[in-house]
Amino acid sequence: MKENPNPLSFQARIRPEDFLPASNEEKQNLVVMRESVSFWKDGMRRLLKNKVAMVSLIAVVLIMFFSFVVPAFYPYSYEEQIRGSEHLAPMTYSEEEQARIDAGEKVFPHVLGTDKHGRDYAIRVMMGSRVSLIVGLVAAVIILVVGSLFGSIAAFFGGWVDIIMMRIVDIIYTIPDVLLIVLLSFALKAPLETLATMPGFGWVQVLGKNLISIFIVFALLYWGGMARMVRSQILTLKESEYVTAARALGASNARIIKKHLLTNCIGTLIVTTTLQIPSSIFTESFLSFLGLGVAVPMPSLGSLASDAINGLNTYPYLLFIPAILISLIILSFNLLGDGLRDAFDPKMKN
Repeated sequence: MKENPNPLSFQARIRPEDFLPASNEEKQNLVVMRESVSFWKDGMRRLLKNKVAMVSLIAVVLIMFFSFVVPAFYPYSYEEQIRGSEHLAPMTYSEEEQARIDAGEKVFPHVLGTDKHGRDYAIRVMMGSRVSLIVGLVAAVIILVVGSLFGSIAAFFGGWVDIIMMRIVDIIYTIPDVLLIVLLSFALKAPLETLATMPGFGWVQVLGKNLISIFIVFALLYWGGMARMVRSQILTLKESEYVTAARALGASNARIIKKHLLTNCIGTLIVTTTLQIPSSIFTESFLSFLGLGVAVPMPSLGSLASDAINGLNTYPYLLFIPAILISLIILSFNLLGDGLRDAFDPKMKN
């Protein structure tokens, strides 16, 4: 066939061999296969590739080991007052302990020194970080349960139910949390003291009315953000075909919310809950710093920092140690939460 000299003509580029069927080898070259993986496996693979998130996860594991495992083997107690050991510098001994060492006895050093009452500071930092982590984890679970249920019910039923429930969330955002904690502390003082005397409720005295008030405030006030996030997700999901099919099969509203809607929000719920933990830890530390935290002598990182303020010029390490640990915990959880969001949020995928 004579080639058309006009470069703009399609006939100039048409050849009979271009219309021959492709060979099997040519077909294989055009096929791009990708391994079929589940949502969780794909998310974990993406998370493992995130070096910052993995370093943060290792830091969280080490902090938990430091807080929950090491105290079981540590020779000192967080409430034990050692006479003559007030305000010891790190890795030092009191005169009595030095005399015991000279006599051939083995005495474990005070790794981080002691406080003004002669209590080993390392074990108090361990127990303080344990309290802060427990508060953060428990508060995050409370916020997850209350917020996800409230938001899912509001979005699923819609209409006037959604309007009323979301206005309740708006009102909750206007309530000052610190004021409510103070009021609850005074209101719950007598009932909690009575409850602590009953068999099996000794833990009430250990936690103290302030910390219990903090948990109540988390359950009352801090779930609004979670509820709004779940509501926005379910408003989109409830129009899906599988929800319509579940209704046609006679599934109850509770089953649809539990099995079909919340389960499809699980990735977002995990990410939001992980990011809620450092926020709860910071809130507890701040309130403990103000004297609204755990009962004495149980330490918290916030209360340790508050006790160290008066001796800042003389014993600055008593303040720096809990402050650095609070910062490390919050930073690690935030970076881990960012990594989980990048791994499990479909909108973040390339």
